[in-house]
Parts: sequence; C-alpha cells; structure tokens
Amino acid sequence: MTHLIAYTTRLSLIVALLASLLGLRAPSPTVFTTDYLRFSFDRSGNLYSLTDKATSREYFPQGETAPLLSLMKDSVAIKPVSMEYNAGKKRILLRYPGGYTATVAAENKGPYLRFELLSLAPRNDVRLVLWGPYPTTINQQIGETVGVVHDGSFGIGIQALNIKTLGGYPTYENDIDPAYDIFQSGSLVDVASDQKVLYRGQTAKPTPFGSVIQAYCRNRFSDRVIANWDHPSYVAPAFKDGGVIGSKIALWGAPEAQLLPVIEKIELTEGLPHPVIDGVWGKRNPAASASYLIMDFGEHNVAEAIALTQKAGLRYFYHGGPFENWGHFQLKKEEFPNNWASLRACVEKAEAAGLRVGLHTLSNFITTNDAYVTPVPDKRLASVGASVLTAPVDEKATQLVIQSPEFFNQMKNNTLKAVLVGNEIIRYRAVSESAPWTLLDCTRGAFKTSPQSHRAGDSIRKLMDHGYQVFLADYALQTEMAGTLAKLYNETGLRQISFDGLEGCWATGLGQYGLQLFVKSWYDQLKPELKGAVINDASTPGHYFWHTFTRMNWGEPWYAGFRESQTQYRLKNQDYFRRNLMPGMLGWFSVKPETSLEDLEWMLARATGFDAGFGLATSMDALRKHGFSETLLNTLKTWETARLSGAFSAEQKNELRDINREFHLENAGEGTWRLVPVHQAYLIHEQKVRQPGEPVASTFDFKNPYPEQPLRFTLHLTGGEKGTSSSLENPVIEINSHHRIELPFALEEGQIVQCDGKAVNLLSSQWQLLKTVPLSAGIPKIIRGQNTIRVDGQFRGSKTASAKMEVRSVGEAVAVKKAAGQ
Repeated sequence: MTHLIAYTTRLSLIVALLASLLGLRAPSPTVFTTDYLRFSFDRSGNLYSLTDKATSREYFPQGETAPLLSLMKDSVAIKPVSMEYNAGKKRILLRYPGGYTATVAAENKGPYLRFELLSLAPRNDVRLVLWGPYPTTINQQIGETVGVVHDGSFGIGIQALNIKTLGGYPTYENDIDPAYDIFQSGSLVDVASDQKVLYRGQTAKPTPFGSVIQAYCRNRFSDRVIANWDHPSYVAPAFKDGGVIGSKIALWGAPEAQLLPVIEKIELTEGLPHPVIDGVWGKRNPAASASYLIMDFGEHNVAEAIALTQKAGLRYFYHGGPFENWGHFQLKKEEFPNNWASLRACVEKAEAAGLRVGLHTLSNFITTNDAYVTPVPDKRLASVGASVLTAPVDEKATQLVIQSPEFFNQMKNNTLKAVLVGNEIIRYRAVSESAPWTLLDCTRGAFKTSPQSHRAGDSIRKLMDHGYQVFLADYALQTEMAGTLAKLYNETGLRQISFDGLEGCWATGLGQYGLQLFVKSWYDQLKPELKGAVINDASTPGHYFWHTFTRMNWGEPWYAGFRESQTQYRLKNQDYFRRNLMPGMLGWFSVKPETSLEDLEWMLARATGFDAGFGLATSMDALRKHGFSETLLNTLKTWETARLSGAFSAEQKNELRDINREFHLENAGEGTWRLVPVHQAYLIHEQKVRQPGEPVASTFDFKNPYPEQPLRFTLHLTGGEKGTSSSLENPVIEINSHHRIELPFALEEGQIVQCDGKAVNLLSSQWQLLKTVPLSAGIPKIIRGQNTIRVDGQFRGSKTASAKMEVRSVGEAVAVKKAAGQ
C-alpha cells in the first residue's frame, strides 16, 4: 500500500509537470455561478474562465492569467501558488511564495460575487494588495471609471465595496490616477485608437486582447516620502484605516440591459452611496441631467433669480461664487447680510416657487483671509514636509537657517512660498544654493499673523499651496471643512453642489483616496432627508465617485463662444459618459448680452441629441441688457421641456448630435413641438483693391435645400484692427441678380443687421433694436437650389475689417411629442 501511494504521488507530480510544460491547466476546483456569469478558478488561485450562463460564450482570453489576489512587496507582485476553498465557511485560503497566506471571504450574492480580505500573514512588509487585473475579451465599450466593460449584449465589471479599495492600478506611489495627467495636459486621447492611454481612470482598461478590470488597496502604516503634485519630495503621513485588511470588491457580469440594475443592487446591498432625485436613483432619473442657471444672487434680489429661472423652464439656479472665504465658508455680506440665515431665506423663497438652489465651492481650498490662516494659523494646514531651525531668530530676521532644504527648494507649484513656525507664517524668496541652508528675503508675519522669535530646534513646515493663492488642508482639517459644508446644506436646505478643485485634496498625500474621503465626509454628514437628494457633481471622476456623484460635469465657457469653447472636449465627454453608464452633461456655457439666439439653439440641439444637461453662466445684468432675453429664455424652456419629456426619437437624437447641423424648435401645443431643420452658410465680404471702375462687391453661391422662402440673414463687421473704428457704408445685398436690399446707413462695428424673413432690423451688439429698415419691395426670396448672393458697400476705417454674413433657410417642420408616461 505504501508503494502504491508513493507511485500515485509520483504520477500526480509527473502529470502536473507535463500539464505545466504543455501550458495546460488543472481541472477547476472552484466554480462560482452568479445569476448571469460563471467564474472558474484553478488550484493556483487564478481565474481562468468567464462564461455567460445563457449563451455559454467564453469571455476569458486564451493565454492570460489572472490571480484572484496578488501581494505587492518592493514593487514586485507576488502571485498565489495555491487556493483552497471551504464552501461551508465561505472562505478561500491563498498561499504565496515566501510563506505568505491570505484568507478571503467569498460569497455569492446572486448577481455578483463579494470578496473580502480577512487576514494576511505576515502583513507589515506587504505594501499593497491587487485585485486582478482580470482580463476579458470585451473591447467595445471600456468604462474606465465605473469599472465595467460591455459590448452591447453583455458586460463584466468590478466594484470596490469600500472607499479604501481604489479602482485602478497603483501606477504611481501617490495614488493619483495617470489618466488625470492626460486630462490636465489637454491631451484627450481616443481610447479606440490608442489602447495604452486612458481618459478618466483605469478601473477598466483596454488591452490588445480586449480589456482588464482591476482594483487595489494600500497599507499606510508609516510616513512615506513620495512624488506628489509637482513636488519630487512630499511627506504622505501614516493613515489609520486598517490597511489592506477589510479591502473588498464585487465581481459580476450581466446582459447589457441589466448592467445598471446589478450596480444598483450592489449599492443597496453593500451600503455604497446611492443618490436619488425625488425617490428615483440618479442613474435612472432623467432629472439627473437637469440644466441650471448660474448667476450671482442674494437676499435682496433672489426674487429676480427665481423669475428668470422660471422663464427658462428650469428647476435649479446656482450661485457660482457665494463665499467671502473658503475654509469656514462664510458668505458674502453684501448678498447675504445674515450669513447662512440669509441664504436659508433665499432657499425658502425658491422652494415656495417650486425651485431648488445650489452653489459652487473649491473643496478644501483655504483662502488667506480665513480663520484657519489668520491671525493664528491652524496646525492642520497641509504641508509638503518639515525641517528644523538650526539657529535662533528674532521677530525681525529676514533669513532663516534650516537643517535640510529638501521640502523647501521645490519651486514648481509653490505659489505662496510660505512656511509655518510656531504661530507665524513666513514667506521667503528662495533657498540658498549651498549649506548652511537658508531661506532668503523672508517676509515676517505674513497674512496678518504675528512675527515671533523662534529657537534653534523649532520645527519649520513648508506649507502646501495652490495657484489660486490659497492654502490647503491635511486630512483632519479637510474632514472638518467637509463637515462645515454638510452643516451649511443641512441648515439652509441647498439642493445642488459642484465640488470644484478636488485636486486640492492631494495635499493629504492620499491621492485619489483623499479626494474620495473629502466628499464621503460631506455626504455622510448630510441629514437623512438630504442624503442623496442633493444633486452633486464634480469635474474630477473616480471609481468611488461614480456612486457618490449624481453626475459628472465639466467643459468651460471662458475661452470662446458656444460653438468654439472646448467643443471637441465636450463631445468626447459624451462618449465617456455613455461607456461609463452616467447621465450626460455638456458643461458650462456663458450667456452674455452679445449671445445670439442661433448660438443658443446650436447648443440646445446638441444637448437634446446627447440627452445632456448644461449650466448657463450669466448674470441678471447681462439678461437685462440683452435685447432678446425673453426670446432666449423662452427658447431654452422649449428645448429643455421637450428633452426631459422624452419627445425625440433615437433617429432624431442622432441628427441633433451633428455639430454641423442647425435646428429650431417651437411649441405646437401642450406636449407637442415642431422641430425645424435649418441650413446655414457663412459669407465673408472682404475689402479689395481693384482698378478704377472695377466692382469690389463679393459674390457667393448659397444652395438652399428647402422650398422657396423669404431671405433670412445677419450681417456684422469683424476682423478690424484693435483701436480703430470700422464701418460699412450703405450696404447692399442683392439676390439672384434681380432683388436688392439697400441699407441707407453706415453699419458700425458692433452693430448687427438682421433679417428674420419678416423685417430687416438694425440692432446693437447686445441685440437691442436701433431701427427697422422699410423695404418697399418686401423681403426677397431665395429659391430651392442654387442662389447667387452679392454683398457690396464702402468700407471705412480699419483696412482689415470685413463683413460677415450668415444666411439661413428652414426646412419642413417635423412633429415631436411628449413620450408616454412622462
């Protein structure tokens, strides 16, 4: 019998060796079958099969390996060599080279599997643990933030089930996602064309064989010096969160139609953030993409803000800069004389009108006028690192000798050049180039702190700051600030927030984890009736943020007009939202007194096509000055009401996404609208040098694809030299060589001639009516097909000015109707 056992053992070893040499896997000892997907693990702890239960389709790529859990020590991943599963206790024991063992709880929750690291031995020399990367063959839609890959019929995903488990891969020691570097540099890479670079995260990541999904968790038992936020040396303080023990994830797969339902089940079962709007999960509720007006208001004029929002048909209005300071979040006294009580009064008036109010903040940014800075600085202001004074200084000294320059001579992203010694903030110009290391040209008692004498051996900390001329908070202080923000919302009833500047939370040394902890602290401290009911967003995505935020929203209006400011960026975002199963948002647009109705409708058509909301940054004064403000607001109401009622078909939405096409929408009765296609062309009449008597007019062809109709156009001057006035005297527009419009005046720079098919008007740059031009022969008509348009007039002033004419024709209207049940 002994010989038989020995023979059997040797045979098993030979079989195992041959299997290894031939690349064969041992039979699967562990299979988990969820509602939709079958997971198979081999005896070594590697995932080797992902099979769709309904179709038997295999989603695991051949030739790949995927450890359930790897350990990272000294930048080397240690993979398991054996896996034992106790089905009764729902425990997995993983063994690793070097004597490491890990116990993982494994539970089938129906639509998903839950894995949690319960113990690890030895533990202290393991830097982090890796869940995956788990490979799949899916490459069609890579949800890099949500952690889901899907192909139109089936999807596979990973979800971190607590905040310390980070979606992605530990590419950098600072836990800042490499995708954020791409976003900051403006290099917006198309995932489909470059699989090596991601856009907004790497919880899911494209690969040559398809994709991977992945997560990790770090031990933070001791201080680390890391590269962080343009500082080669930055102290990341120790952080007590239990380290890798307790890290947990969900793995799952589902048909395309069940992707969101499974994530919702995970959120509700695992206690993840679950924001709702009017009782409906934000990822399902069309109101998650609700648009809003952004404008300053206060207790004295909130009634006007309410009236404008109602005219626009919107439910939310939003203050873009309400704070006197960031840190304690005191409000501007001229707008809110009784601070938070004044804001509460504004919110109550808005609620009485059926509206909701929000505001903008810069997260953990701390202004230099805040009580955290002056007159006695808070010890919890974030610091890059510290040294000690090697010589005493009195309160008038302008040079400080320090032991080490390591944290002080990093001048990139060092705006305020400030240090903290005792209760004094001191600014310096530079650090000496050699020992004794000296801070030079110091300004004492900066930011209204008090100059003091300091002893040799006193600690000196290099404060972290930001280009906005602000300081930042460490973890303890940012948690307090998040609590203050939550208190503000609890006491005032605000219902919308955008967390701008979340990158300031990198100052904690916790990377993406620090950002998520700030928002979680705010979210957890909201009243139960507000938790989840406040629309919250940011421009900094993250895997855990996918659950916390109602939506993401970015795209800035400050660089150009509606059609030019970050247009491709905004469009790329819509692809990002779609593959990450998020509500669509177009970002912010700026409505000024000069904004045209055509530009507004261009944006509204895109919003409807992508089913995306937006923020309209404006002011009460700008809308008062705009000659067509009522028309703008009514048009906004028309489009947004139709969009949120589900009135447009998939085919119509596809047409509305085309940025080269124009549309007009008009009301046609309760719950019905007329969608009118518009064809437009831009014609430029430039100054020319000709022989005496030779015409200087410009002739253009305009192809009208629609039936014969009255001419519609706008005409204005452009391109003049700065500081030189320009005009076009007695402009003449001739259609098809037989019908002329003669304008008996000089068109000045900044003025607009507009013909809406009914009348010709001279308008100011802010669309205020200056005069109506009588036309005895009426408005000329353009025919279907080719039309010849001739523009003439005498230029005066600038030699570079030209006349820009936009010609528009409209097609047959298509009826659209409110969707049933909306």
